[in-house]
Amino acid sequence: MDLSIALIILLGLGADYLFKKIKLPGLIGMLIIGILAGPYVLNLMSPDMMKVSGDFRKMALIVILLRAGFELRRDTLHRVGRTALLLSAVPALFEIAAVTWFAPRLLGMGYLDAAILGAILGAVSPAVVVPLMIDFMDRGRGAKKGIPTLILAASSVDDVFVIVLFSIFLGMYGGGEVNVWAKLAEIPVSITLGILIGLVSGYLLYRLFEKYDWRPPKRTLIVIGVSIILTWIEKKFEGMVPVASLLGVMTIGFIILEKSEPIAHIMSQKLKKLWVFAELLLFVLVGAQVNIHVAMDAGLMGSLVILIGLFFRSIGTYLCLMGTSLNHMERIFTVVAYIPKATVQAAIGAIPMAYGVASGDLILAVAVMSILLTAPIGAIGIMFLGERVLDHGAKSPYKFKELRQKLQLPRVGERLRCRKDGSLWKVIEEKEIWLEDHNGEGGKAIPVPAIELRLWREEKGIEPGKGQTTYRIYRPGDPPFTAEWEIIYDW
Repeated sequence: MDLSIALIILLGLGADYLFKKIKLPGLIGMLIIGILAGPYVLNLMSPDMMKVSGDFRKMALIVILLRAGFELRRDTLHRVGRTALLLSAVPALFEIAAVTWFAPRLLGMGYLDAAILGAILGAVSPAVVVPLMIDFMDRGRGAKKGIPTLILAASSVDDVFVIVLFSIFLGMYGGGEVNVWAKLAEIPVSITLGILIGLVSGYLLYRLFEKYDWRPPKRTLIVIGVSIILTWIEKKFEGMVPVASLLGVMTIGFIILEKSEPIAHIMSQKLKKLWVFAELLLFVLVGAQVNIHVAMDAGLMGSLVILIGLFFRSIGTYLCLMGTSLNHMERIFTVVAYIPKATVQAAIGAIPMAYGVASGDLILAVAVMSILLTAPIGAIGIMFLGERVLDHGAKSPYKFKELRQKLQLPRVGERLRCRKDGSLWKVIEEKEIWLEDHNGEGGKAIPVPAIELRLWREEKGIEPGKGQTTYRIYRPGDPPFTAEWEIIYDW
């Protein structure tokens, strides 16, 4: 398995580099490497690696969903709430209905088999969509109308909704009795319980991090550990109580951001570095799950069913956006962002065949083909349109994030040691300000982001803010903060 991990790292990084060189998303290169190195083509992956592939992919998803949670702001969620709710169900229903109607005519399967296929195809891929939306949010793109947040929130619930419908249709197969209303009730129950355990976990973690000044990597590892436990809870109680654990993972990040923005941003930066490796695992291993020989069995008619489903899905997506502040091109961007399929299709595509569904082999073939068709096209479309459609925002706060990261600045509450005299200080205030730089063309003043820190010297018996304080302003081009100061932690 160690050689398989080495191949994932080296070949995945190489593919990522080459595809970015030709202006294509690196994740496409990783998916292709996974397909080629997987057991269905060159068989370079060890059987042990394929056995634990699902666990690795889940951990990688946890990393990116935590980052998503650390970027979700309450005001933006309020702004997109109603639209996100519509997007979480309506587009999938349009796609399922279209596949249920056309698949029997084009593929010769029964209507119930077609409904099962529609439910598999109806899920958008968080593995593809979430990282791209996070990238836009990191750069402040679409911040004014909250478009990346809208897509993040809606796509997360979309999967819960579609998987419940899939279980209903599968339960109907063979004449089994299924309480449809009870199954449908699982959707709000699953979402509510997922958010609830995320709320409780996030709040307890926030209190823990407020009480103990631990190093950011250790805080981040604790959050990841708790998130993995949430996914274990979902699996443990599967069949008894439905829990949308991945929504709980996002909620952890959201709560910590609400309670302590400094802690959230520090952990988000650590997760960003961890994502470099997690991204390789996720996309290469998703690619390795793709049986390209089975996909070819879907043929032209299978591809046509996928495209028809996407056409109707796009209509449903566009209708959900009617009456919003999004302009025509922003709506088109959202439509394209709802195209990619990968994670859910790879996870449940083979289940109907295992359950003895008559068209199970054909369903699997179409599911796999949908990954090959939509993941690359959707990713390219998202990046191409996003760069041209999403607003930059006026004086985006994300410039401050870039400045803070580049200069390695501390956050409010962190303790410091002066390298010059060894004195101890604490950051008690932080301001994001704009300064004027008169070195622009023709001496014209250009607004430049800067961060002002207020530092308090720690002395026994003196409360923070009283006694000796000093101000420091940091601009682009200044030496790193750590050149003069050392950030210190309890553990």
